Amino acid sequence: MTARRRGAAWTAALRTPVGACSAVLLAVVVVLAVVAPLVWGDGAAAIDTDAIGQGPSGAHPFGTDSLGRDLLLRTLVATRLSIGLAVLATAIGVGVGVVLGTLPSVLPRWAGRLLTAAVDIAVAFPGLLLALFFAVIFGVGTQGAVLAIAFAMAPAFARLVQTLSASVSGRDFIAAARVSGVGRVRLLARHVLPNIGEPLVVNATIGAGSSLLAFAGLSFLGIGVQAPDYDWGRLLREGLDGIYVSPVAALAPAAAVVLAGLAFNLVGETVAAVVGVRTRASRRSAGPLPAATPASAAEPAADAVLVVENLRVAFPGPNGWTVPVRGVSFSVRPGEAIGVVGESGSGKSLTALAVSRLIEAPGVVTADRLEFDGKPVDKAPDRELGTALAMVFQDPMTSFNPARRVGRQLAEVSEQHHGLSRRAAFARAVDRLAAVRVPAAARRARQYPHEFSGGMRQRAMIGMGLMGQPKLVIADEPTTALDVTVQRQVLRLLARTREAEGAAILLISHDIAVVSQTCERMLVMYAGRVVEDLPTGSPAQHPYTRALLATTVDLDTDRDEPLAVIPGRPPEPDQVPEGCAFAARCPLATERCRDEDPALEATADGHRVACWHPQVSVLSGQSHEEGAA
Repeated sequence: MTARRRGAAWTAALRTPVGACSAVLLAVVVVLAVVAPLVWGDGAAAIDTDAIGQGPSGAHPFGTDSLGRDLLLRTLVATRLSIGLAVLATAIGVGVGVVLGTLPSVLPRWAGRLLTAAVDIAVAFPGLLLALFFAVIFGVGTQGAVLAIAFAMAPAFARLVQTLSASVSGRDFIAAARVSGVGRVRLLARHVLPNIGEPLVVNATIGAGSSLLAFAGLSFLGIGVQAPDYDWGRLLREGLDGIYVSPVAALAPAAAVVLAGLAFNLVGETVAAVVGVRTRASRRSAGPLPAATPASAAEPAADAVLVVENLRVAFPGPNGWTVPVRGVSFSVRPGEAIGVVGESGSGKSLTALAVSRLIEAPGVVTADRLEFDGKPVDKAPDRELGTALAMVFQDPMTSFNPARRVGRQLAEVSEQHHGLSRRAAFARAVDRLAAVRVPAAARRARQYPHEFSGGMRQRAMIGMGLMGQPKLVIADEPTTALDVTVQRQVLRLLARTREAEGAAILLISHDIAVVSQTCERMLVMYAGRVVEDLPTGSPAQHPYTRALLATTVDLDTDRDEPLAVIPGRPPEPDQVPEGCAFAARCPLATERCRDEDPALEATADGHRVACWHPQVSVLSGQSHEEGAA
């Protein structure tokens, strides 16, 4: 992030209520810490024997102490020592925590395990209890209190550093550095620590507030700052000694501790917000989105449940935008079944996620038109999407929460979107599990996902989609890793769902035979684009579709002949060549194919193809259907 973008991020964060409050409070605290001892230092130390133990008055708004000194002035002057010691303890604690967190990576394995175990034991104890323990070791006084608080904070930061380091150590660039012979210390200093610095800064800022509170607690107990010095904790103790005579005496230092602690915590929240904005700033750094290849979209039906025109999904990178979905257009009518096929990386799943509004930052979704049930997807209420659009993910084991029972996860849909009670929502979950042919649904609803078989988990995932009244079911490779018997059951279940609920189906699969058996229309995607849109059973015209058909194996396949393959591999999303993306693998490619990217044009009723040399091949026949079955 450049200095200009960083400044813009800070400006935007400071305009929020939290940012503005944190800036004001922090400015007040810093100004008082610098100015108060210079301006009111003498007044705070002035002893007035005629005003001993007075209550609030015009001359002394918060009264005086046992020597007649003004409590308000003493509270203001104590800002420097209280804040300074808290910041110093935080800096030492973070430094020690970083050392303890990184040492296991440098020490021998037995020593690293021993140190990690010691840190885990220390983290199990409350921070204030650790501070008291270390205060006994380091002794009473300012220096002992600073070290006690610092060492009490260190285990938590050590654990944080260990966790963050472990998340970074698995990255490919770390493995590359190890292979190139980079030493452990240099690996930590140059590759690991720079990548975990931001969360450490955020947690250190928030930790300063806890350090301030802990310091005030030690001084309040009499083992922190000693006379003649004083901080807010010592003033609070002195004020509580006379609380029955003048309750206001304890108010000033207590309010100071609260406001200063709030300032540190709000600053931490603001810093976290600025760090989070960096992903959005990277979008701007990637520049404008590249222009999309035009695609002719047939006029969608008036009652179309889903309309997609020129859909693009882009992700920012250091060298510009990567666009894995490039101008996809199609529509889905009520009750229609459409299949989306293509090799891995062709953009099928990203298209489904974009339609479902599930693309997370920093990804960007743009479209000339993206409507579900007649409303723009980006403006559709969550309640409507949660009940009318069902998503069946590829791996239900990772889609279900392993720590919660299946029935409760299904019931959550009705609790959130239908407002049903806990009992009524669970009863509906059992009913939906029974509807998708889960045996002993009432008993199974009380089991965990790992107690289900693969096919049963997939049925339960479909049942979750049926908790509402879905108008569209998006099934993202629902039969992957399932045996052919279970695969057939899942496909039949989707067909029954379509008939019973009147829902449209968008089936994503890499198996063109399965799609040709199940769906009415087929979208063939390659390198982020729809290269052919055709009714099932119609002759295929695009060379890629014909190549996919040639690789389909059925009972009539000649076992003496080598299996058909498509030479080469699809281009990476950030390395799509000029012209037709399939040209490098296409036997019919010409110079025009390499120079010009063909648009998706209509060639017949319900048939569109993006190719300069379309030919005819039978898409599905009896043999394909039998092979898929």
